[in-house]
Amino acid sequence: MTEQELKKLMDDLVKPPFENEWVEFKLNYHSSEEIGEQISALSNGACTQNQPYGYLIFGVEDNTHIIKGTTFKGKTHKAKGGADMEFWLTMRLNPKIDFSIYEFDYDTQRHITLFIIPATQKQPVEFLNQAYIRIGSITKKLNEFPDKQAKIWKMESTPFEKEIAKDGLQISDIPKYLSCETYFDLMKLPYPTNQQGVVEKFLEEGYVVKNTSYAITKLGAILLAKELKDFENVERKSPRVIVYKGKNKVETIREQCGSKGYAVGFEGLVTWINSQLPANEEIGKALRTESRMYPEISIRELVANALIHQDFTVRGFPMIEIFSDRIEISNSGTPLVTPKRFIDGYISRNEKLADTMRRMGYCEEKGSGMDKVIFYNELYQLPPINVTVAEHRTSVTIYSYKALNHLNKSEKIRACYQHACLKYVSNEKMTNQSLRERFKIEGQNSAVASRIIRDALEAKEIKEDDPGSKSRKYASYLPFWA
Repeated sequence: MTEQELKKLMDDLVKPPFENEWVEFKLNYHSSEEIGEQISALSNGACTQNQPYGYLIFGVEDNTHIIKGTTFKGKTHKAKGGADMEFWLTMRLNPKIDFSIYEFDYDTQRHITLFIIPATQKQPVEFLNQAYIRIGSITKKLNEFPDKQAKIWKMESTPFEKEIAKDGLQISDIPKYLSCETYFDLMKLPYPTNQQGVVEKFLEEGYVVKNTSYAITKLGAILLAKELKDFENVERKSPRVIVYKGKNKVETIREQCGSKGYAVGFEGLVTWINSQLPANEEIGKALRTESRMYPEISIRELVANALIHQDFTVRGFPMIEIFSDRIEISNSGTPLVTPKRFIDGYISRNEKLADTMRRMGYCEEKGSGMDKVIFYNELYQLPPINVTVAEHRTSVTIYSYKALNHLNKSEKIRACYQHACLKYVSNEKMTNQSLRERFKIEGQNSAVASRIIRDALEAKEIKEDDPGSKSRKYASYLPFWA
C-alpha cells in the first residue's frame, strides 16, 4: 500500500467510537507473545464478523482513538533469541496466515506500525496451540465461546481467485493497473473499440467485479498486473529466481524477482531462467549437439505448474533455484494428489487460474504436462526428477546429466518407476528393452536393466503385467497403481 492509502485507512479505522472484534489499538510494544495472541484473535474475529481483514495498530490510544505515534518498529523488531519478529510469529501460528506489517509516518511527529491480518477461513487461527477471539475490545480464549468457534468452522471460504485485490475503481482505472492488451493478444481476440468493451470481457472472465464501483479480483491481479506492487495482497506471490555459484546456497550469483502478473511476465520469466542455465558439453550418446543442459519445454512446464498449483492461503512464493548440478522449482502448499501420481493425476486448487493459463498457451491440457516433462527428461538422458513435500512447500528437482553408473539405487528405481508411468499413460508397457533404451544400455548388458527392474519390483514401485507368465525375456511391467 502507498503511504497515502495507509493514512486514509488509518483515518477510517479511528472513526468508530470503540474498538471491535477486528480492530485493536495500542500505543507501544509490550511483548511478541501479546502480538501473536492479537493476530489470532483479530483473524478469528474478522472471520466471525464477515470482514476480510483484522487490524492491529500501534500508535493510537485505545480509549480516545487519538493518533499519538509509537516508538515500535514492527518490521525490524527482534523477538526472543534475536529472530525477526515477523518470522517468529509466523512459525507459531497455525495455520500460517499471510499477515502484513507496514511502517509509515502519519506526519513528521507520529510514526505508525500497522498489522493487516487476513480473516481466517474454515479453521480458527491458533498462536502457540491456543486460539483467541475478540469479544468487543477484550481478547479471550476462543474455546470459552463455542458458538463463535463453531461459526468459524462452518464458514465457507471465498476462493482466492474471487477475493478482491483493489476496489473503489472507475472504468478508466482498469487499464491503469491491468495489461489489457496482453490478455487480448494471448487469447487472439480483437481489442475492443472502447474501455467499456474491455471491462465487460473482464467482468465475464472474473478479473473484475462491479458493485457500487469496480474492483479488480486477485485472479485479475495475479494474471494481468502491470506491477504486482500495486496489489499489496498479491505482491508476495511474485516468483523469485536465485542463481547459486555451486551445489549449495552459500554464495548467490544473482537474483531476480518477478514484478508483473503471471500472464504478462511468464515469457520473460522463462526466457531469463533459460539464459541462466549452463550449456551442455556432454550428455550421452543421444543428444551430443544440444546446447542446453536442461530441456526448455520441461522448465517451462514446471514453472507454469509452480505458479498455477501453489496454495495462495499459505505464506510463500514460487521460487526457482538454479545450482550447478540441478534446478529446484518450488511453490507454497502441499499437493492435492500424491507426488507419485503427478504424471496421471490432476487436481488444481486454482481452477480458473489454471484454465486461463492453458487457454493462453502457457501450459498443457489437464494431466498431460508432467508426461512431457518425463518424456524430455528421458530424451536428454537426465536422472529422474524428484518431488519432495516439506514444511508447507512442494518442490520439484530436475538434475543435470549423470551416467547410469553414477546414479544411486534409489535414483535408478525412481527412473524405472517414472519410465513405467510414461509408458502406461502412452498406452504402452515397460519392458527390459524399453528401459535399456531409456538408459542407453547396450543389448549385451540387458542384465543391468533386469537388475534395476528387480529392485523396482522389490520396492513395490512397479508390478508385473502378467504375474503368471514364466517368460522373463518378454515380460512387461506397469506402475504399481495401474
